[in-house]
This record gives sequence, structure tokens and C-alpha cells, in this order.
Amino acid sequence: RKSKGKPNGKKPAPEEKKLYLEPEYTKSRITDFEFKELVMLPREIDLNEWLASNTTTFFHHINLQYSTISEFCTGESCQTMAVCNTQYYWYDERGKKIKCTAPQYVDFVMSSVQKLVTDEDVFPTKYGKEFPNSFESLVKKICKYLFHVLAHIYSSHFKETLALELHGHLNTLYTHFILFIREFNLVDPKETTIMDDLTEVLCSS
Repeated sequence: RKSKGKPNGKKPAPEEKKLYLEPEYTKSRITDFEFKELVMLPREIDLNEWLASNTTTFFHHINLQYSTISEFCTGESCQTMAVCNTQYYWYDERGKKIKCTAPQYVDFVMSSVQKLVTDEDVFPTKYGKEFPNSFESLVKKICKYLFHVLAHIYSSHFKETLALELHGHLNTLYTHFILFIREFNLVDPKETTIMDDLTEVLCSS
């Protein structure tokens, strides 16, 4: 007699328990600062200036957070850029889809973002220089990719993050980043639903 489940008689694989959702770990932060206030645009600051400085800061912090576990994120351990059951592909400058390992994907993300944030024509730092018309769409693209990196750290490398006692840093960074992208509608909610369970726990309190 076949067991219930899939038509071939095999039971569906049980969903893996998400370690990062355990209450003892979600409570861990490096600060109890009110991030909802921190992400709001100050009255005297230009919106593009605010987006530029925050995006650059998040890029550096997420890059740093990833570097702490990068030795565990290898072509063998992470053969695809996956978050839970979702796989991400990189698209090159001509729009060609590239299947790559997680470390390759992160390398593509970090090098392309580095190129943008250091480009004076895209992220101007000199007084009087204008932001390009495409600035907001570029920021949205950057934030989407940075979200993928953060989500991958949680879904594939939370054990290592715990071992290094850096989960408080990761939770704080994630909370700040999610509230920032929500405040300015920078990432499509469909893109972030994959981590909604974590977002609910970290950002609703």
C-alpha cells in the first residue's frame, strides 16, 4: 500500500527547520535603536543624496558581513546561488543569463556595485554635480542584489554566523536594510517574500 504524499509513494521531504527563526537567536541585536526613525529622509537632505549615502553604506556592511563566512561559501558547498528553494541567476551586461555558484554570484554583485558606487557620474560626490536620471532605478537594482546576498547568508550560512557570534550583527543589518528599502519602495515585495517569516519577526517589533 502506497503512503500518502507524492504519487510515486515517497513522502514529501520535511521542510528544514530554519535555525535563524529560533527565538533565542532572533532576539540578538547589537543595538535597540529605532531604525524606523533612522531610515526616514531628514528634512534638509536631498532624496538622491540620502539614497546614495545609505546604499553605499549598506553595500560596505553587507560585503563585510559576507566576508566573515566567505571561506564556507564555496563552489562545492554552494553550487547554485540559492535561498531556500529559490535559485538566482546572474545576467551579464548583454542580458545573457548565467548559471553560477553562490560565490561567483556574490562576486558579480560586489564587483558591479563597487564599480557603480565609485563612478562619479552615477554616485557624484563633488558639489553641484547632478545625479543621473537613471539613479533611482540603479539603486533599486543594487538593493535587490544586496538582498539576495543577505538572504543567502541566512539560508545557507547561519550556522557559521552563529559559530562566529555574528548573528547579532546580521540581524541588526537585516532589520536596518529591510526598513530602508521599504521606506523608499526600493525592492519589489515579491522579491523579498522569500524571507517574510524573518522580516515579520525582526521588523515588526
